Amino acid sequence: MSESGENEGDVELVREVCANGVCMKTSEVEAKLDQGNIDEAESSLREGLSLNYEEARALLGRLEYQRGNLEGALRVFDGIDLQAAIHRLQPSLSEKPSSKKGRTKSDIPAQVSQHAASLVLEAIYLKAKSLQKLGRLTEAASECKSVLDAVESIFHQGIPDVQVDNRLQETVSQAVELLPELWKQAGCNQEASSAYRRALLSQWNLDNDCCARIQKGFAVFLLHSGVEAGPPSLASQVDGSYVPKNNLEEAILLLMILMRKHHLGKIKWDPSVMEHLSFALSLCSQTSVLAKQLEEMMPGVFPRVDRWNTLALCYGGAGQNKAALNLLRKSLHKHEQPDDLKALLLAAKICSEDLHIASEGVEYAQRAIINAKGKDEHLKGVALRMLGLCLGKQVKVSKSDSERSYLQSEALKSLNGAISFEHNNPDLLFDLGVQYAEQRNLNAALRCAKQFIDLTGGSLLKGWRLLTLVLSAQQRFTEAELVTDAALDEITKWEQGPLLRLKAKLKISQSKPMDAIDTYRSLLAIIQAQRKSFGPFKSVSEVEDDKVNEFEVWHGLATLYSRLSHWKDVEICLEKARELKQLSSEMLHTEGKNSKLFLAYKLLMFNFYVLGKPHRHVIDGKTSQADHMRGKKAKNCLSSLKKGVMCEGRGLTHDALSCYFNALLLEPYYVHCKIRAGALLFKMGPKALPVARSLLSDALTIEPTNRMAFYYMGLVHRDAGRLADAADYFQAASMLEESDPVESFSSF
Repeated sequence: MSESGENEGDVELVREVCANGVCMKTSEVEAKLDQGNIDEAESSLREGLSLNYEEARALLGRLEYQRGNLEGALRVFDGIDLQAAIHRLQPSLSEKPSSKKGRTKSDIPAQVSQHAASLVLEAIYLKAKSLQKLGRLTEAASECKSVLDAVESIFHQGIPDVQVDNRLQETVSQAVELLPELWKQAGCNQEASSAYRRALLSQWNLDNDCCARIQKGFAVFLLHSGVEAGPPSLASQVDGSYVPKNNLEEAILLLMILMRKHHLGKIKWDPSVMEHLSFALSLCSQTSVLAKQLEEMMPGVFPRVDRWNTLALCYGGAGQNKAALNLLRKSLHKHEQPDDLKALLLAAKICSEDLHIASEGVEYAQRAIINAKGKDEHLKGVALRMLGLCLGKQVKVSKSDSERSYLQSEALKSLNGAISFEHNNPDLLFDLGVQYAEQRNLNAALRCAKQFIDLTGGSLLKGWRLLTLVLSAQQRFTEAELVTDAALDEITKWEQGPLLRLKAKLKISQSKPMDAIDTYRSLLAIIQAQRKSFGPFKSVSEVEDDKVNEFEVWHGLATLYSRLSHWKDVEICLEKARELKQLSSEMLHTEGKNSKLFLAYKLLMFNFYVLGKPHRHVIDGKTSQADHMRGKKAKNCLSSLKKGVMCEGRGLTHDALSCYFNALLLEPYYVHCKIRAGALLFKMGPKALPVARSLLSDALTIEPTNRMAFYYMGLVHRDAGRLADAADYFQAASMLEESDPVESFSSF
């Protein structure tokens, strides 16, 4: 059954319908429909085309729908008895069709029945479309569902892959795709979820493009509907197959299936699929998986610079800053897109997190400031902020006081310039506050910390920490403790770890060691409960993220007990810490059996101090390798440091020195360990003074506001006879002691 027509200029439109090998013009039928004579129009079609009642009604309804008369189409469609039509069509269509080669006259009824089924089912589908356009969405969904129920009733084993009328297959595909959309528009999310699963799990003989649209629609629904769809029913699950646990997992699975289909050439590229997949994987912090998907894409799908920049975002989100920066360097090459503002800002941000490449970040940030114009002028504040952060990091590797002073001034100037563009950016205020605090402009830092807390409503932990540390640097310990107590009431229990650690250190500063021990015990109880709540399959670092972990708590207790000379308790705490970090640096230390490590470190120190070779390269081989492992080494060498403190307290000087050297082998930039080693060497007599002075000088280069480094440097100069220099160092140590927080500001 078909319709034909043509329209050329002013030529009158000629339309006709054909069925059973006979054609007739629609003008006579349409005239009767216009007069409201539906029965007469139906009789004309039945007599002219040899149709039964349902077929004639279906054809009339389609004419009304195409003419835009939706109400009239519904009146015609309402007269169709779908169940009666199914009953007549089912016997012939449920039979297995014969092959084309052996087809006989007996196959003709089956073909005729397929045409009839196509027309009747299309009529119900058009009825659903009419109801949708009239806003009667629930009724539309019910009618559309009846189409699919009818198809399943007619084809018990699903629609066969061959010998299916094209019109029938088209109607089924459209109904399968429409039903979940209707339920969504009606606000019935659970029904929509069931319709999507029915569309994907039943045998509808859908083509690749139609199936891909349904999979994409379901993935978007799972991501943004706000309703948990739940896993598929047990009846639809295959033994051994992966079953998604929640909406996010199911959406990612669907989108990755679509990506796979594209890789195999089954569907055309749809950029929105990658956008949704990026969003989904970012939600669960799996940007490394997204990077793998990008790397598998064929060249030409993405412009290569866009691919590099997107990959850089993925690797940056996964913490692989080195790989991200290498991609951005390629993207920003003079022969590619050297003025890409977003790439410049991302490169500057990555560099701002590592003091050894901060100077490179300064260059990127300056280029970003130049290119932040026109429609991108609003990003100039971001560029100035990145410049300030990079300059602040560069301060820590500057070699001269004049250079350090200049960089500090420029860093503050850049951050204050960014404030003029982003008045209410709390993160910018926080960065400015940290810069002021590190430069010991405590009043300005206090003002920034209070503004940050006001803007964020006290919901962020780092604001309370900064305020507490600034107050402790002003020696206002009682007020700092009150702030900590207030913060503990504002934040969730799992976030209280850093604040409890601060509270314990405030107790120590007020000479209340027993109160500090009680606070540490409370902290330990929270962390152990948190670790248990995440289950046994999560590592300590995964559970605690950037918060206090159990390893650090045991070391904090060990330090506190060592101050009280409770050496047995120190041993117990260190043993607990060793159980958490089996490969930590104290495993390198064995009492009385570490002479080889001691000699190895002496040789490295000789290379540096006598031959002038940079010890950071001698120890690590390459600075880039040290950058990659720095975080892990810093945690591991903490144990050797604490072991050294314990040995030093017991008067075991050589053993303590060996522990410090072991820690420095793991982390050459560990300031506290350099100070401990330098102080211990100073006590060993005049011959060790040059090595002690070099260690302390190195510590001051990395952390120029460390009062203990200034103090011991003063002692070294005093014993060497340079009294004027010693006086300057003692004065600097005294001034810094008056503004020394309970935790270093660099911990941010």
